[in-house]
Amino acid sequence: MPTEQIGEYEIDYSGIRLLDVDGWAACVTIYGPSPNPMHRNSIVPAQRVALEHVFATEIEAEAVARTSAIAMLEEKSVRPPV
Repeated sequence: MPTEQIGEYEIDYSGIRLLDVDGWAACVTIYGPSPNPMHRNSIVPAQRVALEHVFATEIEAEAVARTSAIAMLEEKSVRPPV
C-alpha cells in the first residue's frame, strides 16, 4: 500500500483485488495531524472510491485512489470554518 505525505496529511491508497469479478478496486485512507507521533488520526476511514469502476490493473486502481485522495484534501481545504 503506497503512502504519501501531503502537507500535514498522510494518505494511504491502494488497489484491492476483487474476488467476485476480474479486476481491482481503488481504496483510500487519509490521516490528519495528531499530537501523539505514535498515533495516526484517521480523518477519512478506509473506503473504496470510484465505486462505478473496476480497474484492469492494480496500478490503475492505485492511480485513481491517489487522485481521489488529493481531491478529498482539496475539497476539505476550501470549506469555510464551521
